Amino acid sequence: MGHDTQVQAKSKKQYEYDRHHNAVHMRKQVINFAIMIFLTFLAFAVVVADFSAYYIKPVILLLAGVQVVLQLYSFMHMDDRKASHMGVIATFVWFGAVIAFTMFLTFLTIIWW
Repeated sequence: MGHDTQVQAKSKKQYEYDRHHNAVHMRKQVINFAIMIFLTFLAFAVVVADFSAYYIKPVILLLAGVQVVLQLYSFMHMDDRKASHMGVIATFVWFGAVIAFTMFLTFLTIIWW
């Protein structure tokens, strides 16, 4: 008639472990999100303060780089070292970063020289 699906109930110990693990993971995500919001407000504050463009551009690029790393490790779950597929994902992410940096450097030198 249907599928014979076995349902296995969690033990109390496994339930408590999962609950604690999820709470810790959620707390880390909320903290990282708050840090990213703060960095965004900081970038806006630097622009609104009307500093020199030679100061604003590097600061904004630095803040953007910090946010990229936070997003990769937090929201893309690259901080979970126990996952079996993490090596493949990390390889593709960093290979993409190298390609993007190479393209950026290439076009930067073509435009400036």
